[in-house]
Amino acid sequence: MVGPLLSRSLLLTLQPLASEDVGALLDRAVADPRGLDGRVNLAPQAREHILRVAGADARKALTLLEAVADAALGLGSSTQDALPEITGEITERTMDAALVAYDKSGDQHYDVISAFIKSVRGSDVDAALHYLARMVVAGEDPRFIARRLVILASEDIGMADPQGLVIAQAAADAVTFIGMPEGRIPLAEATTYLATAPKSNRSYRAIDAAIADVRAGKAGVVPQHLRDAHYAGAERIGHGKSYVYSHDAPGGVAHQEYLPDSLRGSRYYQPTEYGFERTVTDRMARIRDMLGRDGS
Repeated sequence: MVGPLLSRSLLLTLQPLASEDVGALLDRAVADPRGLDGRVNLAPQAREHILRVAGADARKALTLLEAVADAALGLGSSTQDALPEITGEITERTMDAALVAYDKSGDQHYDVISAFIKSVRGSDVDAALHYLARMVVAGEDPRFIARRLVILASEDIGMADPQGLVIAQAAADAVTFIGMPEGRIPLAEATTYLATAPKSNRSYRAIDAAIADVRAGKAGVVPQHLRDAHYAGAERIGHGKSYVYSHDAPGGVAHQEYLPDSLRGSRYYQPTEYGFERTVTDRMARIRDMLGRDGS
């Protein structure tokens, strides 16, 4: 939303209807001449099932009621004088599963995917699987779900478990290869793995910090010993001079500066103590010592 436009607008937040409100709407739709006009009976079990599936969405509740009423009217009544009845059995058999409380083009689309990502990030595997199930049942594009898992694997798990990105990408490839409904299985596997994995956003924060420095003009000049020395005349102007080939150095780490002088001592990546990053923390301390950094 554009700020100036928002400041001149009246912003209203619509709250979900209560189950009692949607239930009253169903009862009125059954009896009202503009609705079913009392031509069917709505059994309590069927009524509860519609409410449960429609959630707080009155439009979905009415759509479901219309569908199951058509089915009941098509079957007729068991006796000549009785009205056709919408039973729980008819309701369960007739309902289109895609009418679950989720709208792929509306707010529910964004709310459910947001809850899904936040549940995985928050390590609540059961909640994550619940929201995944809602998207699967609603017919969400599995490639959309897979893409979000790939992003999450890098953003929220990162180096705490680098295998997370491998799992997420494998799930994305599997979904593309096998399609649905079987694609739900690798999606569930990836969701379970990522939700239970240790979490770190330090790689994500590191690149954003480095980008911020570059955009602020802190690029600096590439050190002479790191410049390309493969073209004719490069060595005469000092390119590559004094460069130490890392594989020839003790431990595979050469004591030399890699950052531009203006950024010497900068630290972007700060690993956590979680998962694999615990090992990375120890290794980075040794590397920085070998590089000749003072640890500041």
